[in-house]
Amino acid sequence: MNINLLTTIFIVGGLTLLSFLKLSNVDAVNRKANISFGIFLLLWSSFWLDELLFASHLEKGDFIFYIIRFVQLFTPIPFYFSIVFYTSPNYKITFRDLRFLVVPLLFLILILFRSLLDKTLINLWISCVSPLHALYYLQLSFRRILKHQKDIEIFSSNKELISLNWIKYIIYCLVLSALATILYTILVPNGPLNTYINLFFLGTVYFVAYHSIKQKELFPVGYVPEKETEIFTAQYEGNTPKNKLFDDKELALYKNKLLQLMSEEKPYLDTELNLIKLSDMLGLSGHQLSYIINNGFDENFFYFVNKFRVQKAKELLEKQDNDKFTILAVGYDAGFNSKTSFNTTFKKMTGDTPSDYRKKHSRQ
Repeated sequence: MNINLLTTIFIVGGLTLLSFLKLSNVDAVNRKANISFGIFLLLWSSFWLDELLFASHLEKGDFIFYIIRFVQLFTPIPFYFSIVFYTSPNYKITFRDLRFLVVPLLFLILILFRSLLDKTLINLWISCVSPLHALYYLQLSFRRILKHQKDIEIFSSNKELISLNWIKYIIYCLVLSALATILYTILVPNGPLNTYINLFFLGTVYFVAYHSIKQKELFPVGYVPEKETEIFTAQYEGNTPKNKLFDDKELALYKNKLLQLMSEEKPYLDTELNLIKLSDMLGLSGHQLSYIINNGFDENFFYFVNKFRVQKAKELLEKQDNDKFTILAVGYDAGFNSKTSFNTTFKKMTGDTPSDYRKKHSRQ
C-alpha cells in the first residue's frame, strides 16, 4: 500500500477515535472543553478527505467538494471554544457568539449561488479567506492561553499541569503545517499531500492524543475563575486599592498569621497547594487571601508560595550530606511537582539553576 495513503488512513482514524473519546468524556473532567475539542478533532479529520475521495472518486468543483469546504470552515471555531471552556468552565454561549458563524455562512451563500458567480471568486475564497479565517482563530486562541497562564498565578502554586502549554504547541504545529501545505500546494497544485507533511501531521495527532487525554481539571473545587479574576483585577485602579477588605491593623495581623502558618505547618511542601487549600487553613475566602498576599507582600499567590519552596531547596542543596540526592529529589522535597518547574522557578528567583547552586556551595 502507498505510504502516503497509509499515513492518511492513520491520521483520519486517529483523529476520529480521539474525537470519540473526547465527545464521550470518558475521563469526566473539563466536560464542555472536551466536547468542543472533540468536535474540532472530527472536523479537522475532514481535511484528509481530499486524499481519500477527490483523488479518484470525485472531481474538485463538485457540489460535495464545496460542502466539505463549507464544513471545514467551522474547524477553528470549536478549537477556540475548547480553550474558552478550559480557561472559563462556567462560560455560557450567548446570542453574541453567533458572530463566529458569519464567515461560514457567507461561503454557504457563495456556493448556493455559484452558478451566478465567477468560479474564480469561490476558488479565491478557498485559497485565501479560509486560511486567514483559521489564522484569526489561532491568534485568538494563543492570546487567551497567554492570559490564562498569567491568571493561574493568582490561585496556583504549580503551573505545569494546568498551563495548557500543549495547546500552544498545537498552534505552533498548525501554523507551520499550514504554511508548509500552502507552499506545497503552490509548487505542486494538483498533487496529493507530501508523505513528509502527512508524517508530521501523524506525529501531531499522537501528541494531541497524549496531552488532551492527560489534561486534568484546571481549577480547584470551590474556585470560580471568572468571578475571582474579575474581583481580583477590578480591585485596583492604578496601584491603589479600590475596596479595602481589611484595615491596616487587620492586614498586619493576617500577614503575621500567614507567615506563622507557612513557618510552622509548611503547607508549601504540598505539591498541589492552591489558593482554596491555603485560605481554608486560615479560615478565609480565596479572595481575602489574595488581597492579603497582594497588598501585604506585593506578590501574587504563585510567587509567595514558591519563594518558600526555593528557600527550602536552597537549604537542602547547601547540606553536604544531601549531595547523594538528585536534583529531582530535592525539588520534590521542597514542594515542586516536576524537575522542569523546579529548575525554571529556582533560576528565576535566584539567578542559578539548582545544579549550579549546589556546585557553588559544595566548594565553600
